[in-house]
Amino acid sequence: MINEALLNPHSIVVVGGSNNTAKPGGKVIKNIRESSYCGDLMVVNPKEDTVQGLQCFRDIKDLPAVDLAILSIPSQFTLPAIRVLAREKGTRAFVVLSAGYSEMGPEGRKLEEEIVEEVNRVQGALIGPNCIGLITPRYNATFTEPTPRLDPEGCDFVSGSGATAVFIIESALPKGLGFASIYSVGNSAQIGVEEVLAHWDETFDPDQSPRIKLLYIENIDRPALLLQHARSLIRKGCRIAAIKAGSSQAGSRAASSHTGAMASSDRAVSALFDKAGIVRCYSREELATVAGVLKHPPLQGRNIAVITHAGGPGVMLTDVLSHQGMAVPRISSPARDQLLESLYPGSSVENPIDFLATGTARQLDTIIDFTENKFDEIDGMVIIFGTPGLVKVHDVYDVIDRRMKTGSKPIYPVLPSLQTAREEIEQFLSRGRINFPDEVILGQALARVFHTPAPQTEDPLPALDSDQIQSVVNRHKDGYLPPESVSEILDLADIPRVPEVVITRIEEIDSATDKLGFPLVMKVIGPVHKTDVKGVVLNVTETRIAKKTFDRLMTIPGARGALIQPVVRGTELFMGAKYEEKFGHLVLFGLGGVLVEVFHDVAAGLAPLDPGTIRRMLKSLKGYSLLQGIRGNRGVDEEKFSQLVYRLCALLKAAPQIREMDINPLIGEGTTIQAVDARIRIKI
Repeated sequence: MINEALLNPHSIVVVGGSNNTAKPGGKVIKNIRESSYCGDLMVVNPKEDTVQGLQCFRDIKDLPAVDLAILSIPSQFTLPAIRVLAREKGTRAFVVLSAGYSEMGPEGRKLEEEIVEEVNRVQGALIGPNCIGLITPRYNATFTEPTPRLDPEGCDFVSGSGATAVFIIESALPKGLGFASIYSVGNSAQIGVEEVLAHWDETFDPDQSPRIKLLYIENIDRPALLLQHARSLIRKGCRIAAIKAGSSQAGSRAASSHTGAMASSDRAVSALFDKAGIVRCYSREELATVAGVLKHPPLQGRNIAVITHAGGPGVMLTDVLSHQGMAVPRISSPARDQLLESLYPGSSVENPIDFLATGTARQLDTIIDFTENKFDEIDGMVIIFGTPGLVKVHDVYDVIDRRMKTGSKPIYPVLPSLQTAREEIEQFLSRGRINFPDEVILGQALARVFHTPAPQTEDPLPALDSDQIQSVVNRHKDGYLPPESVSEILDLADIPRVPEVVITRIEEIDSATDKLGFPLVMKVIGPVHKTDVKGVVLNVTETRIAKKTFDRLMTIPGARGALIQPVVRGTELFMGAKYEEKFGHLVLFGLGGVLVEVFHDVAAGLAPLDPGTIRRMLKSLKGYSLLQGIRGNRGVDEEKFSQLVYRLCALLKAAPQIREMDINPLIGEGTTIQAVDARIRIKI
């Protein structure tokens, strides 16, 4: 794990160091020497006496004691080298740059595991293998470019991919984004993204630690660790943005229930990030832009003033903000007419505030002043200002910089003239500012940051009789529970259900109809997907029809009986859960019936969810208005539905053997919500 030898080594050896700086073993030496490292630097190369002016040892056994070893040698030679370093030279930190390990197959994985075992034997730290290294305030142990000069107020960055790390840095630097540390963890054999995040959390200093953390993740092996430390860091005042690669539906598994078909590891990732308060991004450019947004004070509301001297970009930004749930409201303050008098004829202060291509720095200053002090409906400003290159625009960027220092509302500068205003933009960035050259990407990033919730709390779950629930579960083997056991579990979880009777013989129909009355619903017992086999019959109105229906249902392959319920009316709802390996239970809820199959309009979160989070997630549904009631239909009590989802979370804790669960539909009208159909699959 991360230790002092990795963070602050007094001595470093590059095993496989080279005079050729076009090779990793040569470039890493060059980068170390050009960084701030001031300890002892040694090289091992069996063919050289000196490397880049440094003494070179031909045999690793001739080395003196050394804290950190950077290995740039073929994979088959790394284990013997690490064994000597760890056991004989007191080395307690290792960075393995070379490839040829678990990414190559079983033999490489075995070698990687043996290396980890050797490093763990001495309580050492291992970065890699198959990585580009790391950059800390103490030294730069990478073999790539660019090599940013570290800034204590920059971002901490960890990546599971070396090449992607380089490309993200390439995207960030021209925007003015700085870095405080960079970790490339490669195969994450011992130290992965989660461990680096844990280190940042455990060593966090409120006076000195960077507040922005960026993650590029290819595999989440320890989601609980990621959740714990991300949530902790954010509560300490940090802000975190991350890319999780591998989000396509092509990678999701087929499953035998509606919940299983909608649940996927990618949904689990989004739910994990949501629970932790991490801003999820989907591209390198988006991550760098979100990081720039995070460097600004948080928006206190969704209302944005778009200030521009170019109509087109203002329109495109307004469109994306509106489509992403932000707002560009019309300026309603009486002061708007006063502002208009200060601008050239033809200008507009409707919002976007367009002060024309001939607009001046003084006019921009006036616009910002009005927006800051007189337009109370505005929460933040985006200023779009470029140039065709006819004149210098230092004065405009000076105004933006000064107003950013003194104003209380965040200002996001879009300076698109990267060539014609290169000198002015470089001067602007040198003051520690961020530039967002593309207004559409900025708009998307603003919305993504604004809509990312704070870390979720974990309130105590409702108390359930776990012993009784376990006694029901343990009566069965792996697979779907029979309807009567599902009903028992729903009752024990205090999830209301429509009255029902299970029959296996036609002679039982008379007593069932006497008990339930008409009209009825009849469903086949046995097949999982009842509708697909025409195993659901609605609006049965008399005993004769019920008997005829029962006879037909029993001809369906796999039929073991029929479940009879009274017809209930209202809004169809859905609740379900799916166990995701490593992540735990993913809870899904929303509109039910066929809508869940066609539109998948459900919210998803990792259990347990607190009631406040459940209510927020309900409001995110596209069909939320249906829950409120439309066209004379009575809506569904949101608090009641939220409490049922909360009880579902408690049930999952009481019965962790549940692997898939559907309650579809629940019928809701006002405060009455009842489960009509449910199925539960367990794995003991």
